[in-house]
Amino acid sequence: MRTRTTRQEAERSVSTSTTETPADPAARRGRLRLDGVRKVLGGKEVVSAVDLETEPGEFLTLLGPSGCGKTTTLNMVAGHLGADGGLIEVDGTDVTGTPPHRRSMGMVFQSYALFPHMTIADNVAFGLRMRKVPAAERRRQVEEVLAMVGLDGMAGRHPRQLSGGQQQRAALARALVIQPDLLLLDEPFSNLDAQLRVRLREEVVALQRRIGTTTILVTHDQEEALAVSDRIAVMADGVIHQLDRPREIYLRPATDFVAQFIGEVNALDGTATGGGTCEVAGARVGATAVGDPPAQGAGVRVYVRPEVVRIQADGDGLRGTVRETRFLGSRIRCVVATGAGEVTAALPFDAQVPAVGEEVTCAWRPSDASMAVQ
Repeated sequence: MRTRTTRQEAERSVSTSTTETPADPAARRGRLRLDGVRKVLGGKEVVSAVDLETEPGEFLTLLGPSGCGKTTTLNMVAGHLGADGGLIEVDGTDVTGTPPHRRSMGMVFQSYALFPHMTIADNVAFGLRMRKVPAAERRRQVEEVLAMVGLDGMAGRHPRQLSGGQQQRAALARALVIQPDLLLLDEPFSNLDAQLRVRLREEVVALQRRIGTTTILVTHDQEEALAVSDRIAVMADGVIHQLDRPREIYLRPATDFVAQFIGEVNALDGTATGGGTCEVAGARVGATAVGDPPAQGAGVRVYVRPEVVRIQADGDGLRGTVRETRFLGSRIRCVVATGAGEVTAALPFDAQVPAVGEEVTCAWRPSDASMAVQ
């Protein structure tokens, strides 16, 4: 874990937050639009023509593996990296070439980026001092935001006297105190232990819902993205593969990468037969098309999550033979060998489990599976 913070890092975390806010605090701000945004690093295009638009007050997550371009995209939004093409717009204003300190954005880093020699109160007040807010008003706002993030009574401490979770709350308070149009979170929970990570992200979501600040989170953690987001943009190789609500991303992945990256999935090859059905290993099964419905006879891939697969003795569906069953506490894992390959089902822990070698049918509701043209 990184514990040292350079002055440059700390200044970057607050330099995005010095623009004056509108007189009407109730005005809905924070609509971000990216149009064809590109970035080349080391002669390689690491972000390729990204298009993206948020709604004011939305919690959007950029999700993907390391090196997919998500942090680079966030840094271009913040202004810490210049875009090599495209448009970055906030509330209808082009900010593509605007320096970070004039973008009215607050950023929270993985490394906290607190000034180690300053008290927590002085760290949080740093952006307000840059805006020349009078001392009495600074103190009032700092006390208010520290109470908001659960750090009241800790204003006089230094970062080294706080736990990791408390330091991250302080970094969040510093970003929020200037009422930014956009709150940018770059892997802010990854340095915390598992239980604290879950608790803190729940607190952040509750706070974001209460204050209504448009928030963009960067993470590689699929569970985290599904838990906190209004929408998720799944990225790989510098492009967005799918932008949708968490349920749609999970149940109806648009590409093979999305399906395989998020959770466990059964991927079955078949042929479209029209009317929302396809033929897989001689069986007709239903699935919801992602995008335009495939033409009859087109090769398709059906994606089905184990949780939605039903195992039954007979009926319509994909026939096969039970190869393995395993009790996992909250669920039972059942693997069925079919003509289309193995199909895994996650059954309730109290389900009646078929015996190994028994012939069964794998079935699911068409609305719970997706179908994409190969």
